[in-house]
Amino acid sequence: MGEARHIKRASRVVFSVFIAIALLYVVYFMPLPLYIFKPGTAEDIHPMVHVKQAAEEKGKFMLTTVQVADATVFGYLMSYVRPYEELRLKRDLLRNNETEAEYSQRQEVVMLTSQADAIQAAYNWLKIPYHISKDGVVIQQVYPDVPAHDVLQAGDTIVKIDDKPIQTMDEVRGGVTGKKVGDNVSISYKRKGVIQTKDIALAALPADPSAQPAEASRVGLGVVLSELHSVKADSEEQQVTIQAGDIGGPSAGLMFSLEIYNRLTAGDITKGYKVAGTGEIDPDGHVGVIGGIQHKIVAADRAGAEIFFSPKDYKAPNGQTIPNYSDAKKRADELGTKMTVVPVATMGEALDYLAKLPAKTGS
Repeated sequence: MGEARHIKRASRVVFSVFIAIALLYVVYFMPLPLYIFKPGTAEDIHPMVHVKQAAEEKGKFMLTTVQVADATVFGYLMSYVRPYEELRLKRDLLRNNETEAEYSQRQEVVMLTSQADAIQAAYNWLKIPYHISKDGVVIQQVYPDVPAHDVLQAGDTIVKIDDKPIQTMDEVRGGVTGKKVGDNVSISYKRKGVIQTKDIALAALPADPSAQPAEASRVGLGVVLSELHSVKADSEEQQVTIQAGDIGGPSAGLMFSLEIYNRLTAGDITKGYKVAGTGEIDPDGHVGVIGGIQHKIVAADRAGAEIFFSPKDYKAPNGQTIPNYSDAKKRADELGTKMTVVPVATMGEALDYLAKLPAKTGS
């Protein structure tokens, strides 16, 4: 009898421990279909930009980031009491059923494109001769339910189709032109530095709505592609390369362009100030709006930035306004920061602002 009670008590203890572990998992580890956005870091750009010409900066240019984390029940609840945290549905960020790994890959590709655009913007402003080098085609997404899904993945670079070298998306399309659903093509792809070759059956794809004339359907691998390219200065002495580590997204473009300009010209346009900022940039130097600027203001303030360049609010042709500067200024006022928030629409406006700054006393 006593032994039975002992076994029963032991069973209750085991069950209680199991329930406690399950609750801990649910509360602290089980991901919700949400991301938590919060202030990230303000990173010194100087070590990321490589130029042969030596340069000494008394101040610094800093890119700013947003930290994105999976939300758990605990994180969800704490976001309501922690300042400057924002909840967003994952489905609002993931495009066309892409996975989280594919989303991360898309951010990496966008960052590489942003770096190339920043280099072009600086070269164009300084009238430095350059040319564009095609660096290949990378996979950003593989559609589910196509044969390629069992072989290819986001981040793979397509090297050859049926032994024909591939460097552009037009060459990928040409590699499957005239083939039928179910036909095999030989795909050579690079993954983590290793080239592999596999036969992959082609699939029926939805019609391309932009095609002229309209198509009933298409045949292809079922992948979303992006062309990689780099910018090559005609003079090796003026060649710029950027290594930003695992930072993703397009929003560092403006700050990269300012750092590159500073490294390729005489003098120091920082004038001893800590200058943070954000904004996409195109090769002509136009600054585009970005997301999460209210979090980047906090990151810049924590890093001691004295100036923050923000894209101006964008007014779309349909009358809709996408706020950037107004959100940045509002958050800066809430913080009570001494940091000056400067709205810019072009790289030139940022350079003009810096040109009019007095050199920092004691710098």
